Amino acid sequence: MIKRRILLVDDELAILLTLKAVLEINGFEIETAASAKEAKAKIRSNVFHMVITDMRMENETSGSEVVHAAKQASYQPAVAMLTAFPLPGYDWQEEGADEMLVKPMNTSDLVRQLEALLIAHEDKKQLRKPVVTPSHRSVAKAVAQRS
Repeated sequence: MIKRRILLVDDELAILLTLKAVLEINGFEIETAASAKEAKAKIRSNVFHMVITDMRMENETSGSEVVHAAKQASYQPAVAMLTAFPLPGYDWQEEGADEMLVKPMNTSDLVRQLEALLIAHEDKKQLRKPVVTPSHRSVAKAVAQRS
């Protein structure tokens, strides 16, 4: 079984290490980043199945910056925002996140939510892929030969 790789981003070391341990115990491969800048560099140089980022770190828009960087990645990871203080009326989906996680959270609930998000995200990615059937290939080949 392939371990699902997650980039976990939070500027609070205690939260970062605790979540890392919980997720590793549950079979995930975890890489961490303590800032948006570090996270963006890791997103560019690695491949992750999911990116989980704190909303507010070095500034108010840090989490959004990480979400945008993840959404720009060619490998299209699932993206979740993590916060202890969700802002009323804040549209995290408009930011591009697939899920909002509110801390603190029961660990079994967290793992269940992440598993569900990964499955739903992979299903969506499969639906977006163009389906090329043998008949499409034959038509494309015939058109190319006529040109």
